Amino acid sequence: MTELTLVIGNKNYSSWSLRAWLVMKQAGLKFTEVRIPLDGPTTHAEIRRYSPSGKVPVLIDGDLKVWESLAICEYVADRYADDLWPADIAVRAIARSICAEMHAGFQNLRENMPMDCRNRYPGEGMTPGVQAEIDRIFAIWRQCRQKFGTGGDMLFGKFTVVDAMFAPVVMRFVTYEVKLNAELKAYAEAILALPAIQEWLAAAYTETESIPQIKM
Repeated sequence: MTELTLVIGNKNYSSWSLRAWLVMKQAGLKFTEVRIPLDGPTTHAEIRRYSPSGKVPVLIDGDLKVWESLAICEYVADRYADDLWPADIAVRAIARSICAEMHAGFQNLRENMPMDCRNRYPGEGMTPGVQAEIDRIFAIWRQCRQKFGTGGDMLFGKFTVVDAMFAPVVMRFVTYEVKLNAELKAYAEAILALPAIQEWLAAAYTETESIPQIKM
Protein backbone atom coordinates (compact mmCIF):
# COMPACT_ATOMS: atom_id res chain seq x y z
CA MET A 1 0.00 0.00 0.00
CA THR A 2 1.33 3.43 -0.90
CA GLU A 3 1.70 6.04 1.81
CA LEU A 4 -1.50 7.98 2.37
CA THR A 5 -1.59 11.69 3.11
CA LEU A 6 -4.69 13.56 4.22
CA VAL A 7 -4.64 17.35 4.02
CA ILE A 8 -7.06 18.98 6.44
CA GLY A 9 -7.94 22.34 7.97
CA ASN A 10 -8.22 23.35 11.61
CA LYS A 11 -9.67 20.57 13.73
CA ASN A 12 -11.68 23.08 15.71
CA TYR A 13 -13.50 24.39 12.65
CA SER A 14 -13.20 22.16 9.59
CA SER A 15 -16.26 19.91 9.53
CA TRP A 16 -15.50 18.53 6.07
CA SER A 17 -11.99 17.59 7.16
CA LEU A 18 -13.44 15.73 10.14
CA ARG A 19 -15.66 13.58 7.93
CA ALA A 20 -12.83 12.25 5.77
CA TRP A 21 -10.41 11.95 8.70
CA LEU A 22 -12.91 9.99 10.79
CA VAL A 23 -13.63 7.49 8.02
CA MET A 24 -9.92 6.87 7.56
CA LYS A 25 -9.42 6.42 11.30
CA GLN A 26 -12.39 4.06 11.58
CA ALA A 27 -11.01 2.07 8.65
CA GLY A 28 -7.79 1.60 10.60
CA LEU A 29 -5.64 3.34 8.00
CA LYS A 30 -2.25 4.80 8.76
CA PHE A 31 -1.73 8.15 7.09
CA THR A 32 0.29 11.32 7.25
CA GLU A 33 -1.76 14.30 8.32
CA VAL A 34 -1.05 17.74 6.89
CA ARG A 35 -2.95 20.45 8.76
CA ILE A 36 -3.27 23.84 7.09
CA PRO A 37 -4.83 26.55 9.26
CA LEU A 38 -7.75 28.19 7.50
CA ASP A 39 -8.43 31.87 6.88
CA GLY A 40 -4.77 32.92 6.93
CA PRO A 41 -2.84 35.04 4.43
CA THR A 42 -1.12 32.01 2.89
CA THR A 43 -3.91 29.46 3.35
CA HIS A 44 -5.12 29.38 -0.25
CA ALA A 45 -1.61 29.05 -1.68
CA GLU A 46 -0.71 26.29 0.76
CA ILE A 47 -3.85 24.29 0.02
CA ARG A 48 -3.33 24.73 -3.73
CA ARG A 49 -0.05 22.84 -3.36
CA TYR A 50 -2.11 19.74 -2.65
CA SER A 51 -5.71 20.25 -3.78
CA PRO A 52 -6.93 20.99 -7.32
CA SER A 53 -10.09 22.52 -5.86
CA GLY A 54 -8.21 24.79 -3.48
CA LYS A 55 -10.18 23.33 -0.58
CA VAL A 56 -9.65 20.78 2.16
CA PRO A 57 -9.75 17.90 2.68
CA VAL A 58 -7.79 16.15 -0.03
CA LEU A 59 -6.48 12.59 0.11
CA ILE A 60 -3.22 11.79 -1.63
CA ASP A 61 -2.61 8.14 -2.43
CA GLY A 62 0.56 7.85 -4.48
CA ASP A 63 -0.07 9.79 -7.70
CA LEU A 64 -3.79 9.98 -7.05
CA LYS A 65 -5.49 12.96 -5.46
CA VAL A 66 -9.07 12.64 -4.21
CA TRP A 67 -10.80 15.80 -3.09
CA GLU A 68 -14.20 16.44 -1.49
CA SER A 69 -15.09 14.60 1.71
CA LEU A 70 -17.73 12.30 0.30
CA ALA A 71 -15.50 11.25 -2.59
CA ILE A 72 -12.71 10.47 -0.12
CA CYS A 73 -15.11 8.38 1.97
CA GLU A 74 -16.25 6.48 -1.12
CA TYR A 75 -12.66 5.87 -2.22
CA VAL A 76 -11.62 4.58 1.19
CA ALA A 77 -14.66 2.28 1.27
CA ASP A 78 -13.93 0.99 -2.24
CA ARG A 79 -10.21 0.42 -1.86
CA TYR A 80 -9.37 -0.07 1.79
CA ALA A 81 -12.44 -1.12 3.76
CA ASP A 82 -15.40 -3.34 2.94
CA ASP A 83 -17.62 -2.46 5.89
CA LEU A 84 -18.15 1.29 5.65
CA TRP A 85 -21.52 0.89 3.94
CA PRO A 86 -24.44 -1.40 4.85
CA ALA A 87 -24.12 -4.78 3.16
CA ASP A 88 -27.68 -4.89 1.81
CA ILE A 89 -27.92 -3.08 -1.54
CA ALA A 90 -31.26 -1.42 -0.78
CA VAL A 91 -30.15 -0.27 2.67
CA ARG A 92 -26.88 0.94 1.18
CA ALA A 93 -28.84 3.05 -1.30
CA ILE A 94 -30.68 4.68 1.59
CA ALA A 95 -27.39 5.32 3.38
CA ARG A 96 -25.93 6.92 0.26
CA SER A 97 -29.05 9.05 -0.18
CA ILE A 98 -28.68 10.35 3.37
CA CYS A 99 -25.00 11.14 2.80
CA ALA A 100 -25.79 13.00 -0.41
CA GLU A 101 -28.52 14.99 1.37
CA MET A 102 -26.09 15.91 4.14
CA HIS A 103 -23.38 16.82 1.64
CA ALA A 104 -25.59 19.09 -0.47
CA GLY A 105 -28.02 20.49 2.08
CA PHE A 106 -28.50 21.97 5.52
CA GLN A 107 -27.12 25.34 4.48
CA ASN A 108 -28.96 27.22 7.22
CA LEU A 109 -27.35 25.04 9.87
CA ARG A 110 -23.90 25.52 8.36
CA GLU A 111 -24.25 29.30 8.16
CA ASN A 112 -25.84 29.91 11.54
CA MET A 113 -24.19 27.20 13.63
CA PRO A 114 -20.64 26.78 12.28
CA MET A 115 -18.55 24.06 13.87
CA ASP A 116 -16.50 25.35 16.80
CA CYS A 117 -15.52 22.48 19.07
CA ARG A 118 -13.82 24.55 21.78
CA ASN A 119 -16.58 27.02 22.54
CA ARG A 120 -20.19 27.02 23.73
CA TYR A 121 -22.91 29.29 22.36
CA PRO A 122 -26.13 28.03 23.93
CA GLY A 123 -29.18 28.88 21.86
CA GLU A 124 -27.34 31.01 19.31
CA GLY A 125 -28.15 30.65 15.62
CA MET A 126 -31.56 29.04 16.09
CA THR A 127 -33.46 30.62 13.21
CA PRO A 128 -36.67 29.09 11.83
CA GLY A 129 -34.66 27.74 8.89
CA VAL A 130 -32.13 26.13 11.21
CA GLN A 131 -34.90 24.57 13.31
CA ALA A 132 -36.49 23.06 10.20
CA GLU A 133 -33.16 21.50 9.22
CA ILE A 134 -32.57 20.21 12.74
CA ASP A 135 -36.03 18.64 12.66
CA ARG A 136 -35.06 16.88 9.43
CA ILE A 137 -31.84 15.62 11.00
CA PHE A 138 -33.77 14.34 14.01
CA ALA A 139 -36.16 12.49 11.68
CA ILE A 140 -33.25 10.86 9.83
CA TRP A 141 -31.61 9.77 13.07
CA ARG A 142 -34.83 8.34 14.51
CA GLN A 143 -35.74 6.46 11.34
CA CYS A 144 -32.27 5.00 10.90
CA ARG A 145 -31.93 3.94 14.52
CA GLN A 146 -35.40 2.37 14.61
CA LYS A 147 -35.23 0.64 11.23
CA PHE A 148 -31.55 -0.17 10.75
CA GLY A 149 -29.82 0.38 14.10
CA THR A 150 -29.98 -3.05 15.64
CA GLY A 151 -26.62 -4.54 16.52
CA GLY A 152 -24.86 -1.33 17.47
CA ASP A 153 -25.03 2.30 18.58
CA MET A 154 -24.64 3.90 15.17
CA LEU A 155 -27.35 4.89 12.68
CA PHE A 156 -27.05 1.62 10.78
CA GLY A 157 -25.90 -0.41 13.76
CA LYS A 158 -22.18 -0.41 13.12
CA PHE A 159 -20.18 2.64 12.01
CA THR A 160 -20.71 3.69 8.40
CA VAL A 161 -19.94 6.69 6.24
CA VAL A 162 -23.32 8.08 7.31
CA ASP A 163 -22.05 8.49 10.87
CA ALA A 164 -18.98 10.34 9.62
CA MET A 165 -21.22 12.71 7.70
CA PHE A 166 -23.20 13.50 10.84
CA ALA A 167 -20.28 13.66 13.29
CA PRO A 168 -19.79 17.42 12.76
CA VAL A 169 -23.52 17.90 13.33
CA VAL A 170 -23.12 16.23 16.72
CA MET A 171 -20.30 18.69 17.43
CA ARG A 172 -22.58 21.58 16.52
CA PHE A 173 -25.35 20.29 18.76
CA VAL A 174 -22.88 20.26 21.68
CA THR A 175 -21.57 23.75 20.91
CA TYR A 176 -25.01 25.33 20.58
CA GLU A 177 -26.60 23.09 23.24
CA VAL A 178 -29.35 21.79 20.98
CA LYS A 179 -31.79 19.75 23.04
CA LEU A 180 -32.06 16.05 22.20
CA ASN A 181 -34.49 13.45 23.48
CA ALA A 182 -33.12 10.29 25.11
CA GLU A 183 -32.95 8.30 21.87
CA LEU A 184 -31.12 11.01 19.92
CA LYS A 185 -28.86 11.86 22.86
CA ALA A 186 -27.76 8.23 23.07
CA TYR A 187 -26.68 8.34 19.43
CA ALA A 188 -24.85 11.64 19.88
CA GLU A 189 -23.05 10.26 22.92
CA ALA A 190 -22.03 7.16 20.97
CA ILE A 191 -20.41 9.38 18.34
CA LEU A 192 -18.64 11.45 20.98
CA ALA A 193 -17.37 8.28 22.68
CA LEU A 194 -15.52 7.05 19.60
CA PRO A 195 -11.77 7.06 20.35
CA ALA A 196 -11.12 8.82 17.04
CA ILE A 197 -13.53 11.61 17.97
CA GLN A 198 -11.87 11.97 21.35
CA GLU A 199 -8.51 12.22 19.56
CA TRP A 200 -9.88 14.88 17.20
CA LEU A 201 -11.34 16.94 20.06
CA ALA A 202 -8.14 16.75 22.10
CA ALA A 203 -6.21 18.13 19.14
CA ALA A 204 -8.85 20.82 18.51
CA TYR A 205 -8.41 22.08 22.07
CA THR A 206 -4.66 22.51 21.56
CA GLU A 207 -5.03 24.67 18.45
CA THR A 208 -4.32 28.35 18.96
CA GLU A 209 -6.01 29.80 15.88
CA SER A 210 -9.27 31.69 16.33
CA ILE A 211 -11.48 32.28 13.32
CA PRO A 212 -14.62 34.31 14.04
CA GLN A 213 -17.87 33.05 12.48
CA ILE A 214 -16.23 30.68 10.03
CA LYS A 215 -18.80 28.73 8.02
CA MET A 216 -17.71 25.09 7.69
